[in-house]
Amino acid sequence: MKSIHAVEYKEEKLFIIDQTKLPLLEETIITDNLERISIAIEKLEVRGAPLIGITAAYALALALKNVSAENKRKVFNESYNRLASTRPTAVNLFYALNELKKVFEQNSNSENIFHLLLNKAIEIHEDDIKLCEQIAQNGFRIFDKKCKVLTHCNTGALATGGNGTALNVIRNAFEKGMIEFVYADETRPLFQGSRLTAWELEKLSIPFSFNTDSTAAVLMQQGNVDLVITGADRIALNGDSANKIGTYNLAVLCKHHNIPFYIAAPSTTIDKNCVSGKEIKIELRDKREVSYVGDKQITSTDYDVYSPAFDVTPGELITAIITEKGIHKAPYNFSNV
Repeated sequence: MKSIHAVEYKEEKLFIIDQTKLPLLEETIITDNLERISIAIEKLEVRGAPLIGITAAYALALALKNVSAENKRKVFNESYNRLASTRPTAVNLFYALNELKKVFEQNSNSENIFHLLLNKAIEIHEDDIKLCEQIAQNGFRIFDKKCKVLTHCNTGALATGGNGTALNVIRNAFEKGMIEFVYADETRPLFQGSRLTAWELEKLSIPFSFNTDSTAAVLMQQGNVDLVITGADRIALNGDSANKIGTYNLAVLCKHHNIPFYIAAPSTTIDKNCVSGKEIKIELRDKREVSYVGDKQITSTDYDVYSPAFDVTPGELITAIITEKGIHKAPYNFSNV
């Protein structure tokens, strides 16, 4: 299969697959404008914790492309703050921004600051490609038989700089004959499962179906799920993990049905300043994302809506967390990872 490049840097611009249009349309946003890229992150035209960080790194570098020496610091700070305000939960965003901030502070007087920042962004991107492959290799160790797997949201090439985290574990295991079938939760309210994961699974020729999020329990009850694997947007030192809303439901269901529940994420998703999930800020989304499906209004907009983008799964419900550094099991202590 030809590799999917959700975000590419070329011709001093970002080429971004507009994920809000998939799978019906494959359109590309081409821009070097910081505000346009910030909006793309906010609108989930580009999404997935690692890919948000990569995109923001390129955007912050591009913001300094044609800036005069006297305005560099002002533009850098304003651009940093704008990007930092886009998505509060995904830790990779802040990791990437802070990596570029280190470069800026060490070289703020350099006439070559744009290229120095750009090189750091490229490095972050290339590192993520390597991390994805190592996660997939480590994740293969969780398979001891051919499995039916359930996953939630999208954790493939559309969410990372490489081939993905949890979905890349699935991809690698399928190529080695250890995946029989994949169930993809539709992932309300924005359908990242039925739109994006399904699109990737089709391109990978992996047998699958998608289901409503509330069908997962029945699939488990029927004995159709051997394991569940998802990604994460932020992991606390004690293993508590924030991921797309509905992930916690799956962990509780797995506990009841005695099914292993795994998370796959790069070590950059571990927040060394976050002791537990109680400290994770959960992003609340616009109620229109629930009261509308696309442009179609499905209920009264007068109704109140509670729409957190993420939930937090306690570490004790997670069988193991797979990173590029290994397979980590409870009790978790990520202080030295």
